[in-house]
Amino acid sequence: MTLPSLTIVVPMYNEEGNVAPLFKAIDEALTDYSGIWKAIIVNDGSSDATAANLDKCVEEYGSQFIHIELQRNFGQTAAMQAGIDAADTDLIATMDGDLQNDPADIPRLVKELLTRDLDLLQGWRKNRQDHLVSRKVPSRFANKLIQRVSGVKLDDYGCSLKVYRADVLKQIRIYGEMHRFIPIWIATVSPAHRIGQTVVNHHARTSGESKYGISRTFRVLIDLLSVFFFLKFRARPGHFFGSIGLWVGMIGMLLLTYLGVLKYILGEDIGNRPLLLVASLLLIASLQFLTTGVLSEILSRIFFQTTNVQSYKIRHPLKCDFPLDDESDIAETVTTAKDNSDDNAEQQA
Repeated sequence: MTLPSLTIVVPMYNEEGNVAPLFKAIDEALTDYSGIWKAIIVNDGSSDATAANLDKCVEEYGSQFIHIELQRNFGQTAAMQAGIDAADTDLIATMDGDLQNDPADIPRLVKELLTRDLDLLQGWRKNRQDHLVSRKVPSRFANKLIQRVSGVKLDDYGCSLKVYRADVLKQIRIYGEMHRFIPIWIATVSPAHRIGQTVVNHHARTSGESKYGISRTFRVLIDLLSVFFFLKFRARPGHFFGSIGLWVGMIGMLLLTYLGVLKYILGEDIGNRPLLLVASLLLIASLQFLTTGVLSEILSRIFFQTTNVQSYKIRHPLKCDFPLDDESDIAETVTTAKDNSDDNAEQQA
């Protein structure tokens, strides 16, 4: 039984104490992996001894481990994208470098991804070992909000432990702090039923300091607006701006109609009414939204016509020797993106 080739991408920033344990954990977890595998560790401009420790461990553990050094600290999203760009395997797994994610989960996630015929299998830290106020509560709020806006039903968008089909993942690119929205970006090139989740282990941090706090909740709200726009209106931005323009214009026309009745039928003076100014501003705003919609449609067409980006994607089946009808190797809890109820959240595959 030969599994598809696999690359594990791990961004790291100031994690000098976790480098050696991470290498050991990955090496032990993938010892019995029947396919070709490698681990790409991306040092995101660390200012401590992370780089030196990575070089030492790469020399100790061999060529299956690759160290990529970024020129400065570009952020977790950029570091993750750098590792994804360097991967040349059938599958790609991502995880954090703080050892809160468990590399031992990866082989099971790979088999589950293949068995369930998914493009992305998202980890769910159901028993999360983090601070309640600063991490758990904001995360739960953000997850519910993202579910509502995107329509992709996952319980833990923030978990970095994921396994992807590489040909699907490489169809998207992530910027800024969009790594937490990868499932939604995947939904722009893959149907929601091919995005699933499963419960994974989560450990308390034993070395180093967390790079995130409660302030990230506000950044999530801002990023979510961009994600919503690209998810729904990437190829038809005119519908987004045009719809707003029509509604705003309709309200303005109703107000002007009301004012017209007051002036020409009831004979009242409307020149000093603030409502007249409001109605006029709404009509001007409506015209601006409609004009913006037309311009955005022109830009969208220019983009698709002058680049290699297609408005469609052709699916290429993943070839492997793994028996897709045999689920006996999947012994952990399996949960689907469609059903998040507690009664059906755990099943033995």
